[in-house]
Amino acid sequence: MTIVVTGATGHLGRLIIDALIARGVEPAAIVGTGRAVERSADLTARGVRIVAAAYDDAAAMDAALADAETLMLVSGSEVGARVAQHAAAIEAAQRAGVRRIVYTSVLDAADSPLVLAPEHAATERLLADSGLAVTVLRNGWYTENYLGAVQQAAQSGALLTSAGQGRVASASRRDYAEAAAAVITGEGHEGAVYELSGDVAWGFDELAAAASTVTGATIAVQQVTPEQHVAALTGAGLDAGTAGFVVALDGDIRSGLLASTSGDLARLIGRPTTPLEQSLRAALAG
Repeated sequence: MTIVVTGATGHLGRLIIDALIARGVEPAAIVGTGRAVERSADLTARGVRIVAAAYDDAAAMDAALADAETLMLVSGSEVGARVAQHAAAIEAAQRAGVRRIVYTSVLDAADSPLVLAPEHAATERLLADSGLAVTVLRNGWYTENYLGAVQQAAQSGALLTSAGQGRVASASRRDYAEAAAAVITGEGHEGAVYELSGDVAWGFDELAAAASTVTGATIAVQQVTPEQHVAALTGAGLDAGTAGFVVALDGDIRSGLLASTSGDLARLIGRPTTPLEQSLRAALAG
């Protein structure tokens, strides 16, 4: 029986495969699916089977899941298309006789006004109705999400945000990947919903200080209004939709929606989550 990991050619899926192998799963027992299979030569060399398959490619997903016991459903990245994509993957798992699905959701998905939550909440409902054993990993923010902002701030000296005094309990992608591997290989997780986040909720002054340390630049926070933020982002070349989405996320942070620190992530991985400065340093090095 195999473990199928979707999004294996992306950042998180690849790290989940690494974490599974580190926990003793034989590479030959892992199937990774994704669209950019050319990025996965190193995984193939280690014995992992990589299959070119989009979530809604029924024939390819059926082939990938043919001998699967567990589907690690890494949520899609196409905002607005994810519910349909996830539904197709769940249906493929049902056709294949997969026993369980582990899904990467978002913090407090069922009740949160977070702009990202509705698609995850809808997917969680589909999973609850699937008849399969399910574990939901409600992932908080990835520290690496700020890599681009930090690199830009190192050049300009200003970390632009409209998040105000909001705080973010982020953790590294590797932390979240290790949690997924712990659930897949562990016992007693079926039916569980884990609220995963970093141990420490930091503010943007702390992000600027950490960014200054790891880049060697002097970086200060530049707080702007949402309207000013949209104007700055569109002026830098972002389309209006993407700029609005980024600013909406900062509004969610301002409202405290990414600040919770449940401790679930540290408990699953058996160690403290990776500190902000250490995660940024690793991201810049990578």
